[in-house]
Amino acid sequence: MNRQSPPFKPLTVLLVLVTVAFIWILLPFYGAVFWAVILGILFAPMQRRLQLRFGWPRNLTALCTLGICLVIAILPVIVIGALLVQEGATLYRSIDSGELDIAAYLAQFKHSLPPFFQSLLDRFGVGELNALREKIVKAALQGSQALATQAFSVGQGTFEFVAGFFIMLYLLFFFLRDGAELARKVRTAVPLEEQHKRRLQLKFNRVVRATVKGNLLVAITQGALGGAIFWFLDIPSALLWAVLMAFLSLLPAVGAGIVWAPVALYFLLGGMIWQGVLLGLFGVFVIGLVDNLMRPLLVGKDTRMPDYMILISTLGGLAVFGLNGFVIGPLIAALFMSSWALYIETRPKVQLP
Repeated sequence: MNRQSPPFKPLTVLLVLVTVAFIWILLPFYGAVFWAVILGILFAPMQRRLQLRFGWPRNLTALCTLGICLVIAILPVIVIGALLVQEGATLYRSIDSGELDIAAYLAQFKHSLPPFFQSLLDRFGVGELNALREKIVKAALQGSQALATQAFSVGQGTFEFVAGFFIMLYLLFFFLRDGAELARKVRTAVPLEEQHKRRLQLKFNRVVRATVKGNLLVAITQGALGGAIFWFLDIPSALLWAVLMAFLSLLPAVGAGIVWAPVALYFLLGGMIWQGVLLGLFGVFVIGLVDNLMRPLLVGKDTRMPDYMILISTLGGLAVFGLNGFVIGPLIAALFMSSWALYIETRPKVQLP
């Protein structure tokens, strides 16, 4: 008696088609869905602790966790973003009106250099202050104008922004309440051995927590310290520089030093010795040591990837996915490395003669 094989291939095709269609309709709000998943993973331990400690119903525990997440993670980002847009608009007006004279700073910096370095700059064409000033002014205007126009862009897309924000909160509530059950269903559907699925899920959770909780907290701390010392030294647009230092601190081998080190050098060459020495010492022994002290405690050695992998995955993620890429890039890189490690471990060994 011939037994018909189950319609595995047609079912697989159907699953692929409906999955692609479902992802397609979610694309307009992929950022909201993505951050709901990320915040759900980050705040799931708090949800479990509240559940065990107070024994509340799941709906109430998820609602309390959502409120805590809103206060400590979401509202500060919105406030800082609004202040940053305002700071960018102020900087753009200062440069455009000539109140912030970049040419004067460049001329002062060049004349403070020794004659050898001045001739070296002239030999490489960097000493042409007018051309260099035009390039720097153009770049500064473009950057500050981009920040200034975000207010108008957000105003135009108010409905989309508000809809995405509430979709994220709505999904986050259900991810907090039913996250463990959803994770079990996803693991059941993945066609791998149980130990491999557990290993990949553990790696996924660790990388998310390391990237967001660890690296982001390190970046915020370095940016806050850099902004504080810039404000103390009365450097214009301290908030803007603080955000830039926080962003650059996410990149290994670059770091916040690319911002504060040239400013400290400018102070020293310009005759402002105590400002330059203070900024240099603060940058090396305070801002620089934050990475070495905080990152091992928050991230952990078992979740660390090579610095070159973090660098290229972060830059690639930012180029492809925008701001969300600083999480998506390292996450894809970590899963890539883990998947290949599993494949190498499980493939049949070739017996050499």
